[in-house]
Amino acid sequence: MATASLLLDSEQPCLSSLKRVLPLIGLTGGIGSGKTAVSDLLGKLGAGIIDTDLIAHQITAPQGAAIQSIKDSFGAEFIDSSGALDRSKMRALVFAKPEARKALEAITHPLIRQETIRQATHLAKSGAPYLVFVVPLLLESGSWETLIDLLVVVDCPEATQIERVMQRSNLSRQEVEKILQAQATREQRLTRADMVIQNQGALGDLEPEVIRLHQKILQIQKDLLSSS
Repeated sequence: MATASLLLDSEQPCLSSLKRVLPLIGLTGGIGSGKTAVSDLLGKLGAGIIDTDLIAHQITAPQGAAIQSIKDSFGAEFIDSSGALDRSKMRALVFAKPEARKALEAITHPLIRQETIRQATHLAKSGAPYLVFVVPLLLESGSWETLIDLLVVVDCPEATQIERVMQRSNLSRQEVEKILQAQATREQRLTRADMVIQNQGALGDLEPEVIRLHQKILQIQKDLLSSS
């Protein structure tokens, strides 16, 4: 099998070309399910982590790549005093007006995709054994499942999700429930998952599950190498 560097230097980098080089893992779950905790543990085990939600926050931070376009399309009132996207104000708008969500996605999605490919290509060339794409709306996007080798869902009861998000983000129960309603249901995620990580307790309970996942992915990598 060609090395990542040789393959990716010889053609236009894209996620589909990466699939021939190393395992691509999709990691998703509802808000508050614990995707970051799982990806952090996988990162410590050597995985290359690309967090699309983190990228979304970076491009809407002060001087982020999306800020000027958001200001032009929605108005300066959607930019807070620090120069970042006013996420609370934008959240209220996109929940009230579906066309506003589409307009925002038209700005942010190409930028997120570009940075996702850049990070993935860099990590592949750097020798990561596999890549984990943390994508909150992976199932909802309709495009990720054909690109990945394994779909991993982080799961916990909806009541646990609500309590976690209320505590960490200072959102009301009603606000969190609106977010949940805009996402795939727990049942939909579990039905389509190749592997489920239960995250209902302490971090110590999560670690053995993540280690089992890591070992499973390394076997996929081994099979990929042997078949090339």
